[in-house]
Amino acid sequence: MKTKVYIDGQAGTTGLQIFDRIGSRDDLELLRIAEEKRHDNDERKKFLNAADIVFLCLPDDGAREAVSLIDNPNVRVIDASTAHRTADGWTYGFPEASKEQRAAIASGKRIANPGCHATGFLASAIPLVRLGILPKDYPVTCYSLTGYSGGGKKMIADYESPEKPEKLFAPGIYGLTLKHKHVPEMLKMSGLTYAPVFNPIVDDYYKGMATALMLQNRLLNGAPSAKEICERLQEYYKDEHFVTVREFEEKPATIYANKFAGTNHLELVVCGHEDQTTVTALFDNLGKGASGAAVQNMNIMLGIDEATGLE
Repeated sequence: MKTKVYIDGQAGTTGLQIFDRIGSRDDLELLRIAEEKRHDNDERKKFLNAADIVFLCLPDDGAREAVSLIDNPNVRVIDASTAHRTADGWTYGFPEASKEQRAAIASGKRIANPGCHATGFLASAIPLVRLGILPKDYPVTCYSLTGYSGGGKKMIADYESPEKPEKLFAPGIYGLTLKHKHVPEMLKMSGLTYAPVFNPIVDDYYKGMATALMLQNRLLNGAPSAKEICERLQEYYKDEHFVTVREFEEKPATIYANKFAGTNHLELVVCGHEDQTTVTALFDNLGKGASGAAVQNMNIMLGIDEATGLE
């Protein structure tokens, strides 16, 4: 019997990307609401309660509303919005964090899909804290470069407009209040005591991310070198399919944020020397940073190979 799947918010960037990844699968039955009924709550409620798995690809308030419409106790939800990432009763959908996290996703009814910037940050921060390398009270600094597709339909239209203003040809530094919406989940899931100083940057390319932590080795526990940090991270992720750590290089070549565009892969690149280290996560903001991660979480919930439909 096929698993019934409904995407609430199927017309948005994330919803369309999820559909691209699962639309041709023969193990799933996709429930499709009529275009003219997308904002009819009575009709939405029928679809939300008829599905086995629901993806919420909505603004935060819309996601909360959708959850309130579900009264079928068997419906399992994967929310791609920010609404529930630090909420009680929701499981954070980053399975590579630990075996326990993957098991919680597998058995969970309510899964909060991670934010794109948070994914890159946590891929480095979680193991560094758990391995005892990064002190919980370390003053972490992080920058994250993303393609413009992460901003949704309006931003995509602005960047792809024939009348694109000159400023959009250059990197745009935003989130200048230092209270970006992904920071609460970054703090909670990393185990850090203090939120990182987080600097997001959007640039004139479609998709791909580079999220980097910058570390002073003398302030880390044991003062490890960059190479030693790389080796510890390789050990941490040795059994993972989608998250890997590149071999350490004394003189690494330039890395590019769009290397893994179109995939669900995330690679950590550790650079530096005895005194200083950067750990950079390279991945697709629409893949492992959003829709690909949501499908991976669904696969885990269904008890099938988590790479199904993502290779």
